[in-house]
Amino acid sequence: MSKLTETQINEKLKNLEGWQFEENAIHTKLEFENFKETFSIMTRIAFEAEAQQHHPEWTNVYNTLSISLSTHDAGGVTEKDFKMATAIEKIIDTE
Repeated sequence: MSKLTETQINEKLKNLEGWQFEENAIHTKLEFENFKETFSIMTRIAFEAEAQQHHPEWTNVYNTLSISLSTHDAGGVTEKDFKMATAIEKIIDTE
C-alpha cells in the first residue's frame, strides 16, 4: 500500500469530522459519557482492527479516547488508515 501525499490526506480528511493530520498520522480525540462507554467503544474498535489487521495507536484516560492511525510499513498515512478511520466513525455513530 502506497503512502498518500499531504494533499490527498487533507482532501480525504474533509469527509472525517474531528480528524486531523500531523506527525505523519491522522488523529482524533473523542469524549464519552464515562469510562464504561469509552471502554465499550474501544472493545468494538479492537474487533474491527483485528478484522482489518490494522491496529490503532491509542490512549484512554477515563472518558477520553485518543486515536492515531498510520501505516508503519508504508511510512505514513495510506488508504488503509482511512478505511479504519471510517469504520471507527461508524462504530461511534451507532452508539
